[in-house]
Amino acid sequence: MAPPLPSPLADLAPILDSYGYWAVGALVFLEDFGVPVPGETLLIAAALYAGAGRLNIVAVCAIAMVAAVAGDNVGYLIGRTGGRGFVHRWGRYVLLTPARFARAEEFFARNGGKVVTVARFIEGLRQVNGIIAGTTGMPWRRFLVFNTLGAALWVGFWATLGDLAGTHITALYTRIARYQTYLLIALAVFAAALLARHLLRRRRA
Repeated sequence: MAPPLPSPLADLAPILDSYGYWAVGALVFLEDFGVPVPGETLLIAAALYAGAGRLNIVAVCAIAMVAAVAGDNVGYLIGRTGGRGFVHRWGRYVLLTPARFARAEEFFARNGGKVVTVARFIEGLRQVNGIIAGTTGMPWRRFLVFNTLGAALWVGFWATLGDLAGTHITALYTRIARYQTYLLIALAVFAAALLARHLLRRRRA
């Protein structure tokens, strides 16, 4: 017997009932290169199912992690093969000149690991961080390491919380989502500070 899912997760019950692990893998994979599907919320719903004995939590975590890493690598490939040309063609209309883009590439090459790891927890950034990494020329092996680390932390956090929290997960998810905005602001300030320090060092040199 499937456990009743709290709102707003209840709409995902038919998907889990019909496709189970396949749904977890497919939606997490698609969400991680920009397709607007509820990958994170389905992961949480699957963890609730696991807590009730309907799914295996180890299998849920393994499938979600593989799908997350694979999805971000598709995004990386998209950014690597087509993103730079797009930016060079249209970036000047938003004041993103080739010179500024080159500085952004250098900054991301030095600090992109932190961004890739943390972005997994931030709505919006989670869906495009692979594309940004590819567009800015972050080395693939470096991206893969930090992307895998971020995926492990993200899947482990939500799967464990969903498995343990049960029906209380909705209230916890709402509260955590509220603080994501502050995390995004803090990340932007941190990135701006690092970029300013880098520019000052180049000017002094």
